[in-house]
Amino acid sequence: MKGEPVPTDRPNDVLRIVVAALTFRRPDDLAALLPALADQAGRSTDDVSVLIVDNDPDGGARGLVEAFGRGVRYHHAPEPGIAAARNAALDQAGDADLLVFIDDDERPVAQWLDLLVATYRRSRPAAVVGPVVSEYAVELDDWVKAGRFFDRRRMPTGTETSVAATNNLLLDLAFVRSIGLRFDLRFGIRGGSDTLFTRALHAAGGRLVWCDEAIVTDVVPAKRTTRAWVLQRAYRSGNGDALTSLALTPAASRRALLRARLVGRGGIRVLGGGASMLAGRVGRRLDLQARGRRTFARGAGMLAGTLGVAYEEYKRS
Repeated sequence: MKGEPVPTDRPNDVLRIVVAALTFRRPDDLAALLPALADQAGRSTDDVSVLIVDNDPDGGARGLVEAFGRGVRYHHAPEPGIAAARNAALDQAGDADLLVFIDDDERPVAQWLDLLVATYRRSRPAAVVGPVVSEYAVELDDWVKAGRFFDRRRMPTGTETSVAATNNLLLDLAFVRSIGLRFDLRFGIRGGSDTLFTRALHAAGGRLVWCDEAIVTDVVPAKRTTRAWVLQRAYRSGNGDALTSLALTPAASRRALLRARLVGRGGIRVLGGGASMLAGRVGRRLDLQARGRRTFARGAGMLAGTLGVAYEEYKRS
């Protein structure tokens, strides 16, 4: 049936897997990631290849990847926007069974790939999602710590979810092909194309299953630990939530109701965040001030997205 994973009665069959890392002008990060991906691919009992998709119009990563060798494949995807690079990974995966995404600034644990694939083999979901743990180049500001801006979700392995990012994601390509799903280019510069993609995957009946042991570590540079950056990311998160929700609701009547709900949700966050900031100042509570600012920023982004204003996270100068 269309939209359902292809079943198999061979639990130990060899899977064809492509591990894809998208990169954009991060040669040091990519140089650190390549050996880890090549080692995990080489140790796997499945048929695994590594693909580097370079979104730099100048193709800056080509020399590094080709010099590394070890079966790592390079593909140049110069069209601006991360959605175009993600679609290039889908295309370059060819007739593989699985596509696994990881970011170029992340480091996987030693058995990361095997853990994702083992979770997939247990129930053949449409996707397997793993956690991301942050590591910092500099000590975090007390205000950023208090706001818990880098806290990320963790769930028991086997828990089902409805949304994921591509920073640690395994996809069943048979399911993806059966529903004709692609990353939406409208979100290539804004960000959120992975959120929209996985929400659409779930809406089509695809199961997304969590694997809590398949950890990747996100190496956060100093420029991303500032108050301005974390608040901007909170705004973008709310903005993307609203925009992807609207994109998934094509019917005009339903969109009108959805806009009303989004205005309510965004307004509650703005008011609640403002109240928390005020209480934090009065009570000299740094945690209330920081979390209030985060909530306020997310609510403001949601309201802006409801009005059609898109924050362009990946816009190039």
